[in-house]
Formats: sequence, C-alpha cells, structure tokens
Amino acid sequence: MKQILLLLPTASYRNEAFLAAGKVLGVEIMTAADYCHQLAPSWGLAPMLALHFDRPAEAAQTVLKSLPQKPDAVLAVDDSGLELAALLAEQLALPGNLPAAVRLTRDKLAFRQLQRQHGFPCPGFQHLADSDDPLALLPEIRFPAVVKARRLSASRGVIRVDNAEEYNSALSWARDIQGKADRDARELGLIIEDFIPGSEHALEGILQHDKLTPLALFDKPDPLDGPYFEETIYVTPSRLPEKIQAEILAAVQNICRLTGLSTGPIHAEMRINAAGVWLLEVAARSIGGLCGRVLTHALGMPIEQLILQQALDLPPLPLAHAANGDGNGNGNTDASGVMMIPIPRRGIYRGVHNLEAALKTPGITDIRMVALPGQTLVPPPEGASYLGFIFSRAATPAAAEIALRTAQRLLAFDITPEHALKPLAAKRGQCGRIVGMAGAAR
Repeated sequence: MKQILLLLPTASYRNEAFLAAGKVLGVEIMTAADYCHQLAPSWGLAPMLALHFDRPAEAAQTVLKSLPQKPDAVLAVDDSGLELAALLAEQLALPGNLPAAVRLTRDKLAFRQLQRQHGFPCPGFQHLADSDDPLALLPEIRFPAVVKARRLSASRGVIRVDNAEEYNSALSWARDIQGKADRDARELGLIIEDFIPGSEHALEGILQHDKLTPLALFDKPDPLDGPYFEETIYVTPSRLPEKIQAEILAAVQNICRLTGLSTGPIHAEMRINAAGVWLLEVAARSIGGLCGRVLTHALGMPIEQLILQQALDLPPLPLAHAANGDGNGNGNTDASGVMMIPIPRRGIYRGVHNLEAALKTPGITDIRMVALPGQTLVPPPEGASYLGFIFSRAATPAAAEIALRTAQRLLAFDITPEHALKPLAAKRGQCGRIVGMAGAAR
C-alpha cells in the first residue's frame, strides 16, 4: 500500500478533503499537523510530536527522527507547510520541489526581483526594511501604490495607498499585521510597489516533469482596486480571448521554470491590461479554501484526489482534456463559479438567515457556511478567512456569475459588535504540533 505524509495546518479548510481523497484511493496517510499538543487529547489526537511549520528546518529534523517508515510522498495542504514539505522530500530523496524554489515563490520581494531580472512585466517596487526610514522612500514611490507584507497569503497585509498620508498609515498597519502573523517580520520588512490596473484572473494547473498542464483559468469579475483586496468571485471558463489565455499559460510555465518549480499543483494570480500579462504570484499549491470544489465536475474527481494521484504516481491522471472553452459558447460551455462570501465588517458572527431561499436560486449547487456562531470575524487586510462559499453551475460564465450574486443578495448575516475585552497574553511556543496516523486530524 502506498503511503503519503500530509502536512495539515490547523486553520485549513481542506484537511478533510485530502483525507477523504486518500481513503478513496486506498492509500495510507500519515499526518503532520500544527495542532496544539496540550489540546490534542481532547480532540482524540495523540500528541506524539511538537511541530512548528514556520520553523521548517527544525520541524523537518523532528519528523525525520519520528517517522515509523519512509513514505512514498510528502505533500503540504496549504502555504504554511510548503517549505517543510520540500525539505522533507529532499532529505527523504522523494519527488518534490526544491526548498529554494518554494522559498522564492513564497517571498513577494524575491519573486519581483526574479521577474525584473528576466524581463517579465513587473511593477516598480521598493523594499522597506524594518530599520529604514519610510519617508526616505517617498520620492521614489509612484501613487497609487500597494504596501505588502512579504510572505502572507489571502491578501493579508496588502493595502493600496493613494498619497503620502495613506502611505504612512498603511505602513504602520501592515507592519502590525505581519508582526502578528510571521515570526520573521523584523527581518523581512515590507515591499512597496506600483499599483497594477486591469482585470484579475487565476490559473489552476499541475506540473509533471516540468510541464504545466492547465486545469482551469478563472476570471475574477469583481474589480479588485483596493484599498484592500479581498477576493470574492471565481468563474470558469474564462471569457478572455484565446490569444490572452495562451499568453497566460506561457507566462506561468516560464516563471515556474525560472523559479525551479517542477512538480505538483500550481496556483497563479495575474492581472491583464494593454501592456500584457502581469503575474502577481505563483504558488506551489492548489486553489485555497473550498474553492477547489468548483472543479470537481470538469475533472471528474475532486482536485485533492488528482493531486494525491500525481504525488504518488498513481494512474490514471485524466489531464488530456482542455481546461477551458472560449467562454462564449464554444468548447466547454458547462460553466461554474464560486463566491468566497466576504466579511462585511468586524464583529461576532451569530448566524445566517434566508439560507434555504438562497439555495433555491437557479444555478446554485451548494452553499457551505464555514464561520461558526460566536466566532470573531476579521475583514481584510487583517483577516484571512471567509463567512462561507457559494457554488454555481450554468450554461455560460455570465449565468454562473449571476447565480452567485443573486444568492448572496438573499443571505442576511447576524454580526454583532465585539465587546472590548482585554485578550489574554499568549506565550509563543506554548502549544506545539503533532504527527499522527490517518484519520486522526480533523
């Protein structure tokens, strides 16, 4: 029986989907998670190891000493485990991306430097070290600009600024967000870059022996012009002209080659304008949240199952079909979409009304609420979660988009203001992480 080691972050929406895919494929799954070792027993988990995904070198040594046997593959479910997975694959002599390639694509500054070095369309950018004087950079900044944390995902710590006053305010805010989310914040600093106008899109693909096969090209029909950049709607197939779609695929393939990424899932974000294709990021993972479910019909299986099959070299890999039609009635016209339900304001989530009515909207296939009653909701640029996900299927991309918007308008959310309670101080490192066997993680 094939064995795979899965790295499962506590906060990931996708752990259950990967575990279910392993069960369908009949493979043995070993799990490494960043659950708190003190709370693990109450969840039915054995606190065998204490792992910190954000200390990959240290965590890799802990895993290597504790694995009962060598697995056939190592796979990270989300961003936080990518570097650890690469280190483990390298040290176990298993297929995988090189750690240096993963580090490069997770670092927004290193990624921009690579783009500029190789002539990709790239915005002007500046690195602001933690010790630098922000005012010294002002003469070089062209407004509108975007202040970015260097390694956070889901548009966390990303803020558009249109003048010097907004710039100063955004720097303080972004530093605070990055400081709470990344233990290396002081060493990383921030990146300030020109705002890129245009429509935004995302390519989902999979690399096999350095060759990129597209699975879907998504349009993001909502304008993402800031000041924050919370993503909402993804619709496929894309309505872009075939020539532009081909340019996107070529750009992502080229950047993967230059970064050194060679295998596994790829999620790339880009903007399109008159100057061409501007890559925002390329990540060695699949699409986040529950959004991957939108591809199940087109792929003939959950995307998590496809990723496991490829990682373990299990046939069949049904990747020969076209990822998209032209979005206008030719080729694959069975369109689908997903909405990441945005958080309208900070507060305590109490529940949702009119869910049944929204589910009856023509074209809606499912609505999954992921926020829990009593949960504190934090909108961007601080938060990295959503209220839930709405899924649609229709004859055309336009109809799939309309269905999502119609269903969202029917939903009413009960969000109450936060009480001004002083949070308890938490000591870093108080809670550890664990490694257990399949079925342990939830």
